[in-house]
Amino acid sequence: MIEKAVLKSFNLTDYTASIMLSGSYKTPMEKVTVANNIPSAAMIGGRQVAVLFYDGYNSKDAVILAVYD
Repeated sequence: MIEKAVLKSFNLTDYTASIMLSGSYKTPMEKVTVANNIPSAAMIGGRQVAVLFYDGYNSKDAVILAVYD
């Protein structure tokens, strides 16, 4: 399942991000893996991201596939 989210922060060290799913205004998801083909310069807080969830809404089973405005 692919969902829209807003990027809150990006960790260059382990290439993970904190995101807020669209429609969810309470709890951000932490440590979401970012696809390695996305340049770190594109990971700016406030940008929209597309997130692929493999098995439910668990940050361990998710990956950010794309960044867009």
